[in-house]
Amino acid sequence: MALWAALLCTLVASLLSGLYLLGVFRSRRPNEPPLDKGIIPWLGYVLDFRKNSSEFLKKMQRKHGDIFTVLIGGYYFTFVMDPFCFGAIMKESRSKLDFRSFASKLVLQVFGYKPIKASQSTMHALSMKHLTGDGLNLLTKATMGNLQKLMFSKPSSREEERPWQEDSLFHYCYNIVFRAGYLALYGTESHRGVDNEEEANERDLIHSNQLFNEFRKYDRLFPCLAYSMLPPKDKLEAERLKRFFWSTLSVRRSCQKDNVSGWISDQDQFLAQNGVPEYMRDRFRFMLLWASQGNTGPTAFWLLLYLMKQPDAMRAVKEEVEKVLRENGHEVKAGSPPTDITRDMLNQTPLLDSALEETLRLVAAPLLVRAVLQDMSLEMSNGTEYVLRKGDRVALFPHLSVQMDPEIHPEPHRFKYDRFVNPDGTKKDFYKDGKRLKYFNMPWGAGISICPGRFFATTEIKLFVFLMLAHYDLELVDGEEEIPAIDISRWGFGTMQPIHDVRFRYRRRF
Repeated sequence: MALWAALLCTLVASLLSGLYLLGVFRSRRPNEPPLDKGIIPWLGYVLDFRKNSSEFLKKMQRKHGDIFTVLIGGYYFTFVMDPFCFGAIMKESRSKLDFRSFASKLVLQVFGYKPIKASQSTMHALSMKHLTGDGLNLLTKATMGNLQKLMFSKPSSREEERPWQEDSLFHYCYNIVFRAGYLALYGTESHRGVDNEEEANERDLIHSNQLFNEFRKYDRLFPCLAYSMLPPKDKLEAERLKRFFWSTLSVRRSCQKDNVSGWISDQDQFLAQNGVPEYMRDRFRFMLLWASQGNTGPTAFWLLLYLMKQPDAMRAVKEEVEKVLRENGHEVKAGSPPTDITRDMLNQTPLLDSALEETLRLVAAPLLVRAVLQDMSLEMSNGTEYVLRKGDRVALFPHLSVQMDPEIHPEPHRFKYDRFVNPDGTKKDFYKDGKRLKYFNMPWGAGISICPGRFFATTEIKLFVFLMLAHYDLELVDGEEEIPAIDISRWGFGTMQPIHDVRFRYRRRF
């Protein structure tokens, strides 16, 4: 009898522990945000969130207001939709809010890389050294050379020999921008062991195209991989692709390349000095490839598509590009070589900057997450103070709460190329409830976790679009075709991608 009683007590204790872990007993404490656990223990709203994150958050905001806590796959997320609170969250100390624990789990899952505990400030400093200032000048020059190599491999034809070429716009933009950035960062074929420079360049073109094709396969799997929802066949393919990139981008192969960027080599040296094994440094390089090249090509696609759909926008931006070329002595003429665009020239394009910012407002949709390390309070703009619970996660989704807010951005679904610039070329301010906003567009995140490569990414996109507008006539094959819808499976992972491609024509202007 005593044995049965002991077994029963053990079973009950196990059951209660399981129910506790499933979140069955969690209730809202005084001064905490509204709590919504859904009807499925542990899973909560994971299926709704995964199906369409933006629509789910709209529904929760209508139901609960600008702050609410929801259960998603065993974790409690407190979503803050009030943009006037963003500054407090972004500036909060890491002892209370930390983004690294969430990010570390994600990069281990999708890239196989386990971050070290070495100084994050050193890694950030290396990124600032090579992705801004003089370091960015070097990368700009390298990217410019690679774009010319990819876009103008054939000499300009005579007027009567300038036929229209047709391609898929998303594929074209993603392919060219990815390969130019990859070669600028990870180096080019060494001239040693080849007969001439032309042969080395041809190998770069072939190799970078093969790498892009494999990258696209991985990129398509990425959302489901991040959510641990890949079916067995795709899971095997994801592991194959990981091994491919670990090998192709490896430290050992890098030693055989020329022109490897300081951003790659210095970070590898730092990791090696901190005892990180070579195989893990190979995985780190794969993570850097996706972080640096996973969003630039898709953003360039959307920007060119919006410009081609709006003739007045295309005309204004193209006139600005031609003006910059003239004023810098680089006017494009028949028989002239491809233009060398400098960072200084890119700093003279307020309309192009605004058009790019507007594109990012429409299609960049990162999910910004922090782990709550200790109970803390958060004051909303209306003065109400809420308590965030230790062990939960606080999340921002700026695409919904800021970028598509009609009070901040009137007609938020419409592309307005000059939305972010005043007539005199200065940047506009934005307001909500009559108060000036600091955070009105957040494609790169914010605070200590803001993307360190945002200046290089912007430079890549602008170089490519600048060259396209300066050297090519562009038009859609079907001018009446609607702009494709976005792939909602990619909410939270940066720049959104279209559900289908769009055909376009291009030809050399001279």
